[in-house]
Amino acid sequence: MKEGFYNVLKGKFLISDDAMKNWRFILFCTLLAIIMIACSHSAERKVHLIAKMNNEVRELRSESIEAQKNLMQLKMKSAIEKRMQGTGIGPSSTPPQKIRIKL
Repeated sequence: MKEGFYNVLKGKFLISDDAMKNWRFILFCTLLAIIMIACSHSAERKVHLIAKMNNEVRELRSESIEAQKNLMQLKMKSAIEKRMQGTGIGPSSTPPQKIRIKL
């Protein structure tokens, strides 16, 4: 057992007569490791992209809420009266009348 361990450390298993099967296994393991690393990088890239998109969605949602709030404030009667004050246009002093048509 001690001799087998030393052979592995010295690399004799790579140059012996049946070394071809060892080389195939080493190349297979190397290929699997490369594929695993590539998949890991791809997954990590997607996680960062998802986080970036979530932040963007939050920002756009807050901008939308801010725009809706500003629109509601601009539609208020008091805001319209304030803007029209300089033009001389104001609310009517007489209430509207209903018009009834008999057929």
